[in-house]
Amino acid sequence: MDLDLRKLRYFVAVADRLHFGRAADALHIAQPALSRQIRALEQDLGASLFTRDSHGVTLTDAGRQLLDDAGPLLASAHAVRRRVSVAERGGRRLVVGFRAGIPVIPATRVFEAQHPDVVVDVQRMEWDDQASMLLDGRVDVAYVRLPLAETGLRLTPLYTEPLMVALPAGHRLAGKDEVTEADLAGEPLIWHADASRQPTRRPHPDSGLRVRGVEEKLEHVAAGRGISFVGRSEAVFFSRPDISYVPVPDLAPDQVCVAMAASRTSPLADSFFAAAQTTAEITAECGNYEMWRLASDAASKRD
Repeated sequence: MDLDLRKLRYFVAVADRLHFGRAADALHIAQPALSRQIRALEQDLGASLFTRDSHGVTLTDAGRQLLDDAGPLLASAHAVRRRVSVAERGGRRLVVGFRAGIPVIPATRVFEAQHPDVVVDVQRMEWDDQASMLLDGRVDVAYVRLPLAETGLRLTPLYTEPLMVALPAGHRLAGKDEVTEADLAGEPLIWHADASRQPTRRPHPDSGLRVRGVEEKLEHVAAGRGISFVGRSEAVFFSRPDISYVPVPDLAPDQVCVAMAASRTSPLADSFFAAAQTTAEITAECGNYEMWRLASDAASKRD
C-alpha cells in the first residue's frame, strides 16, 4: 500500500491543531471532506489515528507514531520537488548549512577543487531549524550542533569543542580562567530548548525567557537577566565587550557533526561529507577568522 502524501498532509494539519474545523480552514477545504480523507487514511493504514469524543480530539498511540514519522516523509517529498526544480533550471548547486562560529570555508575549498563546476552556497541556521532545513531541502548538507531532532537524518561526528559560560561583563565570575558547575549554582539560565537539553546537570532557576538565536540569547545575558552556554567557536564569533566567556571544564563538550537527510542519495553531498571529515581537525583548531583563512589555504594546498 502506497502512502498518500495528500492524506498525510491532512492528517498532520489535524494532529497539529487537534481540531477538524480549524484544520479544514487552514487547508481551505470543507470539514466533511477532511473527515472523509482522514477516515480513508485510517482504512489504508488499518489503524485508528484519532479519538473523537465530547472532550475533543486526541491522538491515539498509532496517531502519535504517524505524526513522528510524517515530518521527515513530507519534508523529503518537498526536498525532491525543490531539487528537481533546481535541476530543471540547469545548474549544479550545493547548499551548505552552518551554525554560527563553525567555519565552512576549509571543507568548501577542498570540495570546490574536486567539483569546479558546482556552485556552493552557504545558509546560516539556528538551533531550532537545523533538522527542518535539512529535511525539507533548503540545505543539502550542514554543520550542526547537538542536540537536535535526529529522526530522518544521517549524522557523522566531526569534533567537540569546550563549552563556555556567557556572563554579563560585571558578573562576579567574569574574567576568571575557568569556573565549575558548582560556581554557577543558583544563576538564572537563559536557554533555547527544554530543560532536558540543557548542558548543565545542575538545576538552574528558569529565567522565564525563551530565545531562538544566539544573538538574542546574548542580548539577555548582557542585560544581566541570566547566564547561558556557548561553544568555544561561538564565543570567538560573538566576541563583545559587555559579555565575558569563561570555560567550564566539568561540562560535557559541544558536539559538532556534519549531517544530511538519511533518505538523500547524492554523490555531491557525500563528497562534501568527505571534505568536512578531511578538514575537521583544522576546523576544530580554528579560533579566529585569520586562523580560518590560513586553515583554508592549507587544506587546499594539501589536496
